[in-house]
Amino acid sequence: MDFFRSKKRTESIVLIDVSANSVAGAYAYYVENELPLLLYTRRFPIEVRENESRERAMFRALQILGATLIREGAPALMRVTGSGSADGILVSIDAPWQKTSVHIEHIEQRSPFLFTRSLAVKKLEETNVVIPGKILADESIIGTILNGYETGDPYGKQAHRASIVVLTSLIDEKIAHDVLSILQGLYHTRRVLPIASSSLRYQAIRRVFPHEHDVLIVDTTLPLTSIALVRKGLLVAMTGAGDHADNSWMDIVAAELAELAKSYPLPRTILLLAREPDISFFQQKFSTANLEKLWLSDNPPKVVPILVGHITGLVRQTSAVLPDMSLLLMTLYGQQRIFDGKK
Repeated sequence: MDFFRSKKRTESIVLIDVSANSVAGAYAYYVENELPLLLYTRRFPIEVRENESRERAMFRALQILGATLIREGAPALMRVTGSGSADGILVSIDAPWQKTSVHIEHIEQRSPFLFTRSLAVKKLEETNVVIPGKILADESIIGTILNGYETGDPYGKQAHRASIVVLTSLIDEKIAHDVLSILQGLYHTRRVLPIASSSLRYQAIRRVFPHEHDVLIVDTTLPLTSIALVRKGLLVAMTGAGDHADNSWMDIVAAELAELAKSYPLPRTILLLAREPDISFFQQKFSTANLEKLWLSDNPPKVVPILVGHITGLVRQTSAVLPDMSLLLMTLYGQQRIFDGKK
């Protein structure tokens, strides 16, 4: 999909983050071969009124956010770029309205063939599965194996067999329709790209930690925790691990890790994504859990919290607002979609 692949050197994008408890937005300005610039960030809580559904409250908060961004954020964009208009909108939708999964597709022929982007896209189109009530928001090719070897730049190379690792984003159809309708009405553009938040965060985190080839990524920022397993630089599994507000949360995480360990050796590094006030709580959970048997070692795995400081060196921010982890990760992902030309 070439939705956000720019043919010019600059791009201005509205970032919208829709989560279960709040909505956030910002303007991001991209210049090719430069660090992206994050402008004017705002976050509003989702306040559910009596006899009101969470979805209706979210739509109301989204309207307030959009109007605020246009009224107060667009002038900040104009001061930097000379124009207050954005070229497109990237909207990240969180649980409970999204689902992310990983799968591998294989291409094999008797004679050597040229592996191209169009061949990979054709394979994805052939294997698409329609799920009632869901829309396919995004399919990102996050890894390619040619002739048994992981290949960072696979297009244009000869192969006998190829495997592509695909991260798929599914979003509730009605939620996606209403969110896009609100944003298109506010910004008068149909250039809106939705994506599931867990898919976006995984891809952005891989950019922040490119040298972590064997790692577990535990994302506690959603109501339901997700665990991603990366081996030899490739995502091989993604699973859910329950609500971290539940007293049995650590037991559920341990059970999911045990299931993963049946198929793969577990990496000794865990990247922990959490709200910064909650990091010490989750670190303590991991340090007191009896996980050593899963690694066949007396030494516990190393838990590395993902901090705003890991990302601020990759994104410039002019706003006086404190850095927002979700929006920083969105800014990184946006840069990937615009200039890296990834599916």
